[in-house]
This record gives sequence, C-alpha cells and structure tokens, in this order.
Amino acid sequence: MTFIAADNHLGVFAAIMTLAALSFLLERTRLGRQLTGTVMVILAAILAANLKLIPHSAPTYSFIFTYLVPMLIPLFLFQADLRRLWREASRTTLAFLVACTGTVAGVVVAGTLLDLSSLGAAAPLAEADREAAIVGLFASTYIGGSVNYAALGEMTGLNQDRSFFSAATAADNLFSAVYLSIIALLPGIARLRRYFPEHPLPAEPAAPGDASPEVTARSLCLSIAAAAGLVAISDGLVAALDLAGWRYVMLTALTLVVATLFPGVRAWLAGAFELGVALSFAFFAAIAAGADLGAMISVAPMLITVVLILLSIHLLVLLLLGSLSRLTLPELLTASNAAILGATTAPAMAAAKGWKDQVTPGVLVGVMGYALGTFIGSALFKLW
Repeated sequence: MTFIAADNHLGVFAAIMTLAALSFLLERTRLGRQLTGTVMVILAAILAANLKLIPHSAPTYSFIFTYLVPMLIPLFLFQADLRRLWREASRTTLAFLVACTGTVAGVVVAGTLLDLSSLGAAAPLAEADREAAIVGLFASTYIGGSVNYAALGEMTGLNQDRSFFSAATAADNLFSAVYLSIIALLPGIARLRRYFPEHPLPAEPAAPGDASPEVTARSLCLSIAAAAGLVAISDGLVAALDLAGWRYVMLTALTLVVATLFPGVRAWLAGAFELGVALSFAFFAAIAAGADLGAMISVAPMLITVVLILLSIHLLVLLLLGSLSRLTLPELLTASNAAILGATTAPAMAAAKGWKDQVTPGVLVGVMGYALGTFIGSALFKLW
C-alpha cells in the first residue's frame, strides 16, 4: 500500500510532475546548482517510492514509457544539424565503444570474483549455465537497455526464476538511477576535468536574423503534434515492415530526414527542445521510482555487489581509456549513459546539462547499443 495508490492514475501523474517541477525550482538554489535538477529528481523519486508515497509500479509509468519517452527523440532532434553530425557522432561513437569495453570488463571481473551460480534458485538452469546467463544478462542491459535485458532473460531462461528476475530488475533500476546521478555530477569536479580536453561549446547565432525564434502556444502545440505524429508513423512502418526492435532507429531516421529536408521546421517548432527537457524530468522520476530497495535486498543481496563491481569497472575503464583517447567528458558521459540506460536517457541528460551538440549522437549511439546489446550478451553467454 502506498499513499498514492497505483490505480490512482491522475494522482501518480501529478506526483511525478510535481517532483519534476520541484527539481526545476530547486535547481536555482546553491545546492541545486551543484547537484543539478537531473540528480535531484532521481533521488527524490527513489526516496518517495521507498517511503511508499508513490508506487514502484503503476500504469502511469507505463504510459510515460510508452507514449512520452518516444516523443523525447523528435523533440530533441528537430533542430539537429546533419552537417556537423559526422564529427559529433564519430567521436561519441568512439566513446560508446570505450563504454562497451568497460561494461564487458566489468561483467567479466564480477563473474570471475563472485560465485554467480548461487544467485536465485537452482532451477531451471544448471549452475554453470546460470552463471553464464547472468553474465550475458548484465552485459546486454548495460550495453543496450531494457529491450536487451528482456531478450536475454527469455533467451537464457532466467525469466522463469521470478524471484531472481524481479530482484535483478530492481537492482538494475536502482543502480542505473544512482549511476546516472553520479555521472551527472562528474563534470563539476575540477580535478577530474583537467585530465580531459575542453569540450567545445556549440556555435551560437551570430547574426540577428539567426536569433532563436519566439516560443508561442502555437509552436509548442505544433511541436507536440509533430513529435506524436512521427512516433505514430515510425511505429506504423516498423509494424508494416516487420522490423521488431527497430522502433528508435526508424524514429531517429524519420526525424533527421524531416529536420534536414525542411530546415524551416526550427522556427515552426520553437520550444520543442525545452519541452523535451521538461518531459525528460518526468521520465527520470518514473524510471527512478521503480527502484525497490526492499525487494532487491531481501531477495538477492549479492546483486548489489555484482552491479557495484560492474559499474565501477565500467566507469574506471571509461575514464582511463577516454582520457588516453583525448575524448571530452561530455562525449564520454553521454556515451556511458547511452550504454547503461539507453537511447532516451542519454539525449535527455545531454539536454539537461546544456550539451546540445551531444543530443543527436546520444540517440544514435543509444540505438547502436540496442543493436549490440543482445549480440554481445548472447556471445558472452555462449563463451562463458
């Protein structure tokens, strides 16, 4: 039982939007400027859910994930400049490959140091197969996302062990949210920044004629309509062409085509980017609310150690190899976000941090993660 019941759809939605709004307001305080609104909304949602003020699972969250989250991609990409994309995406792609290397290294170290075969019930897998399945499961989700997590769970049979799979899901949600908070704080550490090259600022409009167009009620309404329309069209094409799992690839491609062929869309859809940032805070709150501390600790405490080792090694490899490769912190952290959380949180964080040149690459490398996650996870499962 929670203070706001899971079936109180409007109440849950109001709570999520209130957490997002409060985080925007607190971001103007001294502490808020240090933590950032992204960190505060995540921590606030985790706290609210585990204090039973809001539910861990609710149809409202499914609505946010199903309908609002896909709309973030068009809202962020309507102003994408493909003339600079090759440079931006190439560097972030290299950073993403570094992040994938960190994930594989982390899961191998965790699987070597810990007896993963003891996690969960013995059935339906033998001990050796169970350990290999867990290695593949965490590699897939921390390279791709929930799509790959579900795919490996079904492929390996781990999803038949309900108690373990729910605990693993809780651990994944909790530490993904915590990790997102940590990487959002890293750019503020001066000692760390000196080991990385300075990130170039996006070019600002130089002439008065290039000034940002005025945000109006019409432009915001058009932005919502265009984003929802593109999501619907891309979903229709994916279904018609039988391209299951390619939703975000199709959506990204369509949006980039529109933004490239019709450059005037930037003026018509003024405020789309800022609207995407606002909705991304609601998404951060919804994903963080799924972190059930009680279920995770009571069912499988070793999962905490597994994920801590994996993410620690991931971050260590990311920063070491990234520094040697002369990649910037925004490039590395956007790529890491795309690997650990997926194609939606990476551009959302980039937008919230003001890294506008990392929004499009964040989506693209996140989509790459969806393609690579199942492949690398299943390969590790077979090799282990």
